Amino acid sequence: MVKQISVIHWSRGGFTGLAARKTCSIRTGPISLRGMDLLLKLLRENASLKPADLARMLDMAEADVIGKIKGYESDQVILGYRTILNEDRLGLQTVRALIEVKITPERGGGFDRLAERIAKYDEVLSCYLMSGGYDLLVVVEGENLREVASFVSEKLATIQGVISTATHFMLKPYKEQGVLMVRDQQDQRLAITP
Repeated sequence: MVKQISVIHWSRGGFTGLAARKTCSIRTGPISLRGMDLLLKLLRENASLKPADLARMLDMAEADVIGKIKGYESDQVILGYRTILNEDRLGLQTVRALIEVKITPERGGGFDRLAERIAKYDEVLSCYLMSGGYDLLVVVEGENLREVASFVSEKLATIQGVISTATHFMLKPYKEQGVLMVRDQQDQRLAITP
């Protein structure tokens, strides 16, 4: 089902006023990325928006916004909220690595059982089934290189079904989950000319 709503345009500088009110459609049924509920799009862009702000932006009652959010949380559409930190400014020396893992699929469980087992380790931030030359991409974090290397050699590589691993250490983040880590005042991209 599609519902027509009126939206006040929001930009990095704040609300642009009632003159910028637009009409758009939101889905109230099953969710796909293309037809994602506008509330979810707004929360995905900035999860720190307050229900009152979201209600104004969506021209909805605040109680309705809170109800939809609670519904999405109970349906496990919204699984959590994260803050992106500039670890350099905090002086953190965290080490992250991307690990390519080749595995032998289990009979009756395929890749899922091994992937779920690997994902349960505290060191693992993310775990993805991939196409290509390896099966899983595992993102891990540790206090130092030795801790990450120890995880790979003592925990990951010893799991039955793990054939091989290739570890790539992250040296410097430039963009994290769609957010530029260094915000330059001037846009230094080259102009496009016909």
